[in-house]
Amino acid sequence: MKITPVQTASCTIGGDRFTVIAGPCVAETPELCMKTAAHFADFCAKRGIQYIFKASFDKANRSSISSFRGNGMEAGLEILAEVKRSLHIPVITDVHESSQVAKVADVVDFLQIPAFLCRQTDLLAACAETGLPVNVKKGQFLAAEDMAGVIGKLKAHNCKGIMLTERGTTFGYHNLVVDMRSLPAMRALGVPVVFDATHSVQLPGGLGNASGGQRQYVSTLARAAAAAGIDALFIEVHPDPDHALSDGPNSLNFEQAELTIEQTVKIHGISSQYL
Repeated sequence: MKITPVQTASCTIGGDRFTVIAGPCVAETPELCMKTAAHFADFCAKRGIQYIFKASFDKANRSSISSFRGNGMEAGLEILAEVKRSLHIPVITDVHESSQVAKVADVVDFLQIPAFLCRQTDLLAACAETGLPVNVKKGQFLAAEDMAGVIGKLKAHNCKGIMLTERGTTFGYHNLVVDMRSLPAMRALGVPVVFDATHSVQLPGGLGNASGGQRQYVSTLARAAAAAGIDALFIEVHPDPDHALSDGPNSLNFEQAELTIEQTVKIHGISSQYL
């Protein structure tokens, strides 16, 4: 299946090398982000895997007003900038409003649009016009083929690189399900596809004032996605997930993440022959 790879100065998604996007859900502290980024940059480099660090400077869609969102835009972006400067690795983060885009684009290598916002035309346009690649998470409420409209909006504003991410589809209340058909269906739209294994086991609002999660199924879904055909794996990692300030129930610790990555890469090595 022919796709258009997403290329930057430091990596190519959709090319010969597999890519891992990993980091804590939110940039809690500089120390946490640096520790996580350094660990997985080294881990991936030793295995010939491309690595992109991910953390959100703001989580604007938390379940409760009392939930931790981040340390503010200025502090959050400075954390991401320091990770990039110190470790010389690419960085990706979410944007929630058009007004954020230009400032964030000065710091990161990729812009990411959250699933809830994937059809917001003005936000898509603002991201596309920065010249940076854009990763759009498929809405929990959309079919895979519906993402063709999202791609059309980005291309209309001359987006230089488009990726789509599967992160589960709403399945009743407080639950998600992953239809593995969505991976080849979105790839058939001509763009690289990312599988978000940790958000796919999220139980939205499942804890009442926060989302729950079933991290025991992350590796299972990651392996299945690799067999179906993906270009990159997205996972949220934290040295102590049970005490993470956001998305702890569906995040992996370092050891769990390493095992999941290794298993996924092995299966991708086989399945990529048939893509």
